[in-house]
Amino acid sequence: MHRGVRWVLWDVKDTLLRVRRSVGEQYCREARRAGLTLPAAEVEAAFRRAYRQHSSLHPNYGVDQGMGGQAWWAGVVYDTFSQCGVRDQALLHRLAENLYHGFSGPENWEVFPDSKPALQDCVSLGMQLGVVSNFDNRLEGILHGCGLLSHFRFLLTSERAGVAKPDPEIFQQALKLCGVPPTSVAHIGDDYVKDYLTARSLGIHGYLLDRRGGDGRPEVPPQHRLRSLDELLTRLKEDVH
Repeated sequence: MHRGVRWVLWDVKDTLLRVRRSVGEQYCREARRAGLTLPAAEVEAAFRRAYRQHSSLHPNYGVDQGMGGQAWWAGVVYDTFSQCGVRDQALLHRLAENLYHGFSGPENWEVFPDSKPALQDCVSLGMQLGVVSNFDNRLEGILHGCGLLSHFRFLLTSERAGVAKPDPEIFQQALKLCGVPPTSVAHIGDDYVKDYLTARSLGIHGYLLDRRGGDGRPEVPPQHRLRSLDELLTRLKEDVH
């Protein structure tokens, strides 16, 4: 198996780790520290609207417009709390700074129990590991804080790459870093289009991680689907041989 697949690429959010609390909860906690009391459901709804709007107007953290991750997230925070009636610019600035840095460390992230064993299994079989993620440049610090960084030879975030999944360009950049053909590479992720279809379209062995066990995608063959990362080595063996 390890002679066939030499590199395994990984999505991160909702594949290897997840946020400990909903964004609405976390934003409300930060607001309470600043003396504000806001309904979590209202903040969550406002965040979702702000996130959709900023993703549409400024895709991929506004990199092509000269923004970058921190400025992009500040805009989301400003918009979220403005919708909830917060008008104090100094307070909005403080909330944005605190939330950006708060999500930069391990405190707000939870590693799935099967993540480290799966990474260690791949490394023990001689595979090299890399990350391909629609994340901003905080990712290295987050993975370090969560005890995962040492497993990876490279991290390719969409902010750094200048393109985001499902654009195949980010995978093409990753393949150059791997230095092997697509048939020697696997990719694990939880998004059908961004991870599974895009990887497969380039000849990479893409696997769809479906932790909830019912995403309604019968078009994904069973041998390409993972209910947990515990199944990864078996799936690699089935697909490659």
